Amino acid sequence: MTVVTPNPRLRQLGSRTAGPGRPVYVVGEIGINHNGDLDTALALVDAAADAGCDAVKFQKRTPEICTPRDQWDVERDTPWGRMSYIDYRHRVEFGESEYRAIDEHCAERGIDWFASPWDTEAVAFLEGFGVPAHKVASASLTDDELLRAVRATGKTVVLSTGMSTPRQIRHAVEVLGSDNILLCHATSTYPAKSEELNLRVINTLQEEYPNVPIGYSGHETGLQTTLAAVALGAAFVERHITLDRAMWGSDQAASVEPGGLHRLVRDIRTIEAALGDGVKRVYASELAPMKKLRRVQGALAGV
Repeated sequence: MTVVTPNPRLRQLGSRTAGPGRPVYVVGEIGINHNGDLDTALALVDAAADAGCDAVKFQKRTPEICTPRDQWDVERDTPWGRMSYIDYRHRVEFGESEYRAIDEHCAERGIDWFASPWDTEAVAFLEGFGVPAHKVASASLTDDELLRAVRATGKTVVLSTGMSTPRQIRHAVEVLGSDNILLCHATSTYPAKSEELNLRVINTLQEEYPNVPIGYSGHETGLQTTLAAVALGAAFVERHITLDRAMWGSDQAASVEPGGLHRLVRDIRTIEAALGDGVKRVYASELAPMKKLRRVQGALAGV
């Protein structure tokens, strides 16, 4: 009887596995770009599904926990008028009924969804929907209580590493355990400057954590640098998405519109096909040009 040993470098994300040798797992980060409007959220799900994304991701907060108490009553201007910050946080937060509709719509469109919980109550809320994974945002990397809560679910945990030092990342990996995590290089500026993306950190993380898949969570404008991350070996790609970058919200300017998302997924698939397996070979398509162009075949032609 042959015993099949699971590949320690692969992670389960719903019906898909992510990691070296697997197609890049592409996530459309909706976050709060829906601005509290369910129809907008469902339209973004459609845009991601139409583009060929594997999943969409939201953000889930318990406003009273995630908003500092001294900020609750601070007033701010919003598209819905002037309101307190705590009222604004509630205005853009989805609850049970909205996520039920999102869950049903994603099932209809054949696309997974999960979220970044920002507190332990949010983790419990998301577990009620059987999400395939949890995402820890860069801002939450130092929240040990949250890290322990997502680890306890037994689900794959995607950890973004923006605004974090190597020491902080190592500590988070120790808290989460390295068996069921996927690390994402990120620069937490919205939008991020090209000269601050430092994409070679993808390779640094690959060397530091050889049994952990490494991905990329991009907040830049444009698509070229995200494609470069794939060429460098990113096994997971996440980009914020929007219906219109001119919409209100802090993440919109660093987001990709539907047409750009379609091109991004298309080009990711082209790049991963072109990367190949690294084994040098002579292709059958080269034989005719070889016969026509090579004057001396060489003594070791068959080796």
